[in-house]
Amino acid sequence: MRRVVSLYLPTWPTDRWRRRLGKDAPPAEAPVVLIGRSGSKRLVLAANDAARGLGIYPGAAAARAQAVAAELIIQDADLEGDREGLEKLALWALKTFSPIVAPDPPDGLVIDATGAAHLKGGEAAYLKDLVRRLAEVDVAARAAMSGSWGSAHALARYVANPTIIADSADSGRAMAHLPTRALRLPYETIDGLSKVGFDIVGELEASARAPLVHRFGPEVIRRLDQAYGRSAEPIEPVEAPELVQVRRAFAPEPIGAPETLARYTIKLVEALCAALEDRGLGVRIADLRFYRVDNRIEAVRVATAKPIRDLKRLSRLLCDKIETIDPGFGVEQMVLAAIATEPLVWKPQANDLTTTAAPDVSDLIDTLANRLGRSGRLYRLDPGDSFVPERSVRMVTPSAPASELAWPLNWPRPTRLLAKPEPVTAMALLPDQPPTAFTWRGQRRRVLRADGPERVHGEWWRQPGELWACRDYFQLETDSGERFWVFRRGDGEWAPSGDLSWYMHGLFG
Repeated sequence: MRRVVSLYLPTWPTDRWRRRLGKDAPPAEAPVVLIGRSGSKRLVLAANDAARGLGIYPGAAAARAQAVAAELIIQDADLEGDREGLEKLALWALKTFSPIVAPDPPDGLVIDATGAAHLKGGEAAYLKDLVRRLAEVDVAARAAMSGSWGSAHALARYVANPTIIADSADSGRAMAHLPTRALRLPYETIDGLSKVGFDIVGELEASARAPLVHRFGPEVIRRLDQAYGRSAEPIEPVEAPELVQVRRAFAPEPIGAPETLARYTIKLVEALCAALEDRGLGVRIADLRFYRVDNRIEAVRVATAKPIRDLKRLSRLLCDKIETIDPGFGVEQMVLAAIATEPLVWKPQANDLTTTAAPDVSDLIDTLANRLGRSGRLYRLDPGDSFVPERSVRMVTPSAPASELAWPLNWPRPTRLLAKPEPVTAMALLPDQPPTAFTWRGQRRRVLRADGPERVHGEWWRQPGELWACRDYFQLETDSGERFWVFRRGDGEWAPSGDLSWYMHGLFG
């Protein structure tokens, strides 16, 4: 199922013009519009938030815009400069979000996110991260994900706030109530449709096609079919000239069998590794694109924990994802590109009997990360700089260097630590005796054996309320053979140290 993202930058041209002026730019609250020509007409091509607040939107006549606001600042649009800026932004998105990204002038990008959203934690997280990263550099953005470029383009500009996700099957229903200008039609066509009573997309969809084509030409039907996903609309991805990439064309006979795709994938990996070796580089992110005969592009992306140019390892990572590729009626070209590279220097391995080679688990990390995604799904536990149990464990990336800290060895820790201590009802003699019985989650348990207490003091340098606080931990074994880790708040003698309530904090294996 195809998933396309449209990224809409509502004030991109005006913001770019303002940044170009620097300190000479007018204040942000000043209304600004950029003017261009459509045939003989001068039209508003872009407007900032202040101008939109006055009712001036792209597509309006320049003369009308001037009549609405006397204080309006009018500048000529720099369409070529805006496109160059969008291409740079597309290259950033190419390295971060998807193998297939293209500019969508004059104010957006289009991203083929098919098979890529899970790497960011899902579709909602994918769009949220995209908008958040742009907001961090003061670029306002709205994003929509749908089953076609046309519907995503329309939803991003007329519905998203700041994001919206539409199922591929529901993209037509989501489009029905939008104005006809959401179909990316020329201004003259939109004006003509309005004169004969067509104001929303649903009205066009419900109308007979032949009269529409006869009066307005085939462009209306083409855009309508693209928006509803009935007609394919290829995305021509942006390519950075400095990227290391290799390609293989299959003319005149395209290929499509999985084993054939895998065989040529290995050949491309061989050529890419040779090119990387000539430059002294290793790949961190690699994209493999399959150009189908119907002008659609399928792509897979793999990332590595460290720079590599290992033929077997890179081939396995790419071939594992070939099953996600739909070759359609055949693939006529394959392109393998190293999207992110780093210097890779050869290092000799240990070659004597006394030196132990350092274990390398990066191969396992790469295999798991490319299946599960790298956005917090893959991690390892490392000791934290604290004696409080829930603070003594922290999640780090699998390839992070080992910490110099260590967990305490004199008292064992449970194999499962609860995310939040849960209250229990316990019977125990004060100040240092373990419970004889306790009730947890509605079940009463009798204690046969116990060890403790292990006293853990609060960390006053973190929170003032922990100045006198402490916990007494006990290891308990019940009559059913289960082993638990519970604690009592306070030392059992001094009231400021705790309220003597009991909590379950962990379970032993």
